[in-house]
Amino acid sequence: MASGQQHPQASGENKASGSRLRSPLGPGLHIAATPIGNAQDVSLRLLDAFASADLVLCEDTRETGKLLAIHGLSARLESYHEHNAERMRPRVLARLADGAAILLVSDAGTPLVSDPGYKLVRDVIAEGHAVTALPGPSSVLAALCIAGLPTDRFFFQGFLPPKSGARDKAIAALAEIPATLVILETAKRLPQTLRALASGLGAREAAVTRELTKKFEEARRGPLPDLAAHYEAEGPPRGEIVLVVGPATAGGDTDEDADALLDRALTEAMRHDSASRAAAEVARTLGIPRKRAYARALELADAGPSDSEEPGS
Repeated sequence: MASGQQHPQASGENKASGSRLRSPLGPGLHIAATPIGNAQDVSLRLLDAFASADLVLCEDTRETGKLLAIHGLSARLESYHEHNAERMRPRVLARLADGAAILLVSDAGTPLVSDPGYKLVRDVIAEGHAVTALPGPSSVLAALCIAGLPTDRFFFQGFLPPKSGARDKAIAALAEIPATLVILETAKRLPQTLRALASGLGAREAAVTRELTKKFEEARRGPLPDLAAHYEAEGPPRGEIVLVVGPATAGGDTDEDADALLDRALTEAMRHDSASRAAAEVARTLGIPRKRAYARALELADAGPSDSEEPGS
């Protein structure tokens, strides 16, 4: 999930004063969402939970410590992440057996969503201890809200495999899901991932959202091939990325749609490259013969003034 906090000052009393505490945690494991970027998105219930928890389990104690400092709080913090989970779970279960109130948070967002915690929750339930949720920020839901795509049914993929073969297989499986897709990605891998999605899913409408809730929040929307062409030309953006891809249209893409898509992709690419280079890029992105893309690029170049010529030509 996204990390980093904004707004260095916010209200909150230290645990020692007791004046902020209103709803002490009961015994059990409490799963709490933390801000994904803007520290003011913290809930009053979470502030109370931090103040009254016997122990706060977090991915990185430094990240959670920053959030506590912003809100003037202190708590006992211990790391719980994929590398120490096997060792930590018995200790956590022992504390719960003694009646402890334990809070589980991720660096940012909702725990268990692309973050460790599922096995802990399963074991806590098996031992008969209470498990409750303190809902709040989620980059998945935030991205869905601003994408402008159907939200009645969606599938959360998380990160795609980094290797091309495994990634293409995963995308082929996603193509069969009749729902909006939510995919996490690093900024560095965004261009190649968009290219692979365009090749595997076609011209579906999509949105690239980044830096959600932060100062430079942005959503770029359009067909997957157009987005792929844009980031191929511009390079990876900065910040945390959440991709939202709309479901396939009921009737599929018509030949007219495909031609319009090719024209848009070529026009975008030729703003930065020659017709030949643009055609090669678009052919790779759309998965069509390069000869076809080049022939259409020449037609578009001949149709009117363009800034797609090579420098000095």
